[in-house]
Amino acid sequence: MALRNRPVRREKPLPDAEIHSEGFRQTREARRSALVEDYVELIADLIEDGNEARQVDIAARLGVAQPTVAKMLTRLCADGLVSRKPYRGVFLTDAGRKVAEESRIRHQTVEAFLRSLGVSAETARIDAEGIEHHVSAETLDAFRRAMTSPR
Repeated sequence: MALRNRPVRREKPLPDAEIHSEGFRQTREARRSALVEDYVELIADLIEDGNEARQVDIAARLGVAQPTVAKMLTRLCADGLVSRKPYRGVFLTDAGRKVAEESRIRHQTVEAFLRSLGVSAETARIDAEGIEHHVSAETLDAFRRAMTSPR
């Protein structure tokens, strides 16, 4: 109990402001792209599963209201990631498929790495959903090396 009242001390001094701000900039950018990536990856999954990616299904799977999905689909159309057809589902453009594939690969790598550490399948799936958007290419490569190197 006594530890809770003690401040945690930094191990190292604060980095230079410019270097320090880069980490925060990357985090803000990851937050902005995370939602787009989640939508595009889900649309790809729904289509791959043999179904149309309908607004109602997207809303149910993301746990959001249909108007929220409609607003995001408008944004994704404007960004050139999806196309919509009246009385039909949502379709990925070539650019949308590329974003979905990159996101899926990151997700699978993070999830596999967490599983290799002994994290349960369900927890690894849930945690990978957030980590995948914030992990760098360098870190993903390190995860892959760690999983393939002999122990």
